Amino acid sequence: MPQTPPTRFAYLGPEGTFAEAALSSAVAPGEGVRQPAASVPAALAAVRAGEVDAALVPMENSIEGSVPATMDGLADGEPLLITREVFLPVSFVLAARPGTRPEDVRDVVSHPHALAQTARTVAERLPGVPALPASSTAAAARAVADGEHDAAVCAPIAAQRYGLVPLAEDVADHPGAVTRFVLVSRPGRLPAPTGEDKTSLVAVVTDRTGALLDVLREFAVRGISLTRIESRPTRDRLWVYSFSLDCEGHVAEARVGEALAALHRVCEDVRFLGSYPRADGRTSRPVPDEAADAAFADAREWVARLRAGRV
Repeated sequence: MPQTPPTRFAYLGPEGTFAEAALSSAVAPGEGVRQPAASVPAALAAVRAGEVDAALVPMENSIEGSVPATMDGLADGEPLLITREVFLPVSFVLAARPGTRPEDVRDVVSHPHALAQTARTVAERLPGVPALPASSTAAAARAVADGEHDAAVCAPIAAQRYGLVPLAEDVADHPGAVTRFVLVSRPGRLPAPTGEDKTSLVAVVTDRTGALLDVLREFAVRGISLTRIESRPTRDRLWVYSFSLDCEGHVAEARVGEALAALHRVCEDVRFLGSYPRADGRTSRPVPDEAADAAFADAREWVARLRAGRV
């Protein structure tokens, strides 16, 4: 029985964030209602509580790396599954209330990732002006509109939505940055394999020699390419780490399923985060003949014959 498509979506708010733009690029406006959330944990909590069907949250940026709030939010709490990923090119403006001159600016506010991606350019435009963190780029724009701060680094859509004007455009230190967002929902039927898929998971290992090698070996021997791996400390025990992983392939494929089963055996814990179509425009590496589903089926049949005494 097919799963009902989501119709209620949460995203990292307020209105005017890159997350809202990413959601609009993935889901047509008429396909559901959208609800801004104050933070990534709040968006994920809304899914877990059944207040929305799915949430779109930032996972990583091509310049600044992963978003800890999303990584930790998916690793802890009731399980959630990634059903889709969205890649969004990001550009920033330095915006202020109408009539503000650069020499009038006493502070600039934005999300920490945005501040990091624009630090050099903003410092050149506003030398000596302190940069302050906000929960999102749109929240920064709204705070400037409310008179709480003088300038914000934000998306052009946020500047327009909150009535700000640009002091400078395209202020990124490294133009061409892309943010990867993921759409997450409560566990249910997985997206069907497409042949161009990713699988995400979190593997928890104890502090012992060769622990990471044991994890990597299970992918290597099956010809599975990792597209991302990152270490995160667990928050409940010292010196116990989790590895957040993305690999090519779908859990419905024999090689990926067997790799996850092997990790379940050698790791302290494994949390499956979903198998879904990849959206980065890259073609997955060809599957080696010895790692194809047919090869796994043939090997299982051979062992079955041995166990039955048919050598």
